[in-house]
Amino acid sequence: MGDVLDLLQLLPPLLFALTVHEFSHGYAAYRLGDPTARMMGRLTLNPIAHLDPIGSILFLLPPHFGWAKPVPVDARNLRNPRRDMMWIALAGPASNVALAAIFGTLYRLQPLLPFELTTPAAVAVVRMIETSVVLNLILAFFNMIPIFPLDGSRILTGILPRDLAERFRMLEPAGPMILLGLILLGAVTGVRIIQILIFPFVNFFALLFTGGLI
Repeated sequence: MGDVLDLLQLLPPLLFALTVHEFSHGYAAYRLGDPTARMMGRLTLNPIAHLDPIGSILFLLPPHFGWAKPVPVDARNLRNPRRDMMWIALAGPASNVALAAIFGTLYRLQPLLPFELTTPAAVAVVRMIETSVVLNLILAFFNMIPIFPLDGSRILTGILPRDLAERFRMLEPAGPMILLGLILLGAVTGVRIIQILIFPFVNFFALLFTGGLI
């Protein structure tokens, strides 16, 4: 029963974080000249538009690793494709950091309330706010890892000199296998490389945004 309740409290923060992440990609692309996401119904905060069937099912299963549908972007519509793709990629993680800051601020307001949040509904809401802080930071910094198809790979491609960016882009076909390999290696050996990479940042910003309350 406890696992079911934990899952129910995980789903709203997870759906909201994924939806805002993908919407932000689409909105950034739209502002930079590409209407593809809007034309395909992806410029919306309706989570159903962004859910991937397989990725959604995997989110429900331990270790809760899944994915949403990537927002389509047609680089031919962009004025400066290399630079603009970097900003479009950055928009997703940036939106999750912003959400973490907002939910962290809400979490910090608890001690200032003139009453205690002790009812089951209030406790559940507080837990979802806490989960939202951590979950958004995990989503942000996981996506900043520079491995294709994660956002960090697009950001690094935009930062690198053009010749190095072209060499780096040659790794794109192997990117999903590298990412899957790191995840499986962590599951088999217990040395979770991805967690080692991102959790120092997750912990730092979680403490920063919540004032050390979590």
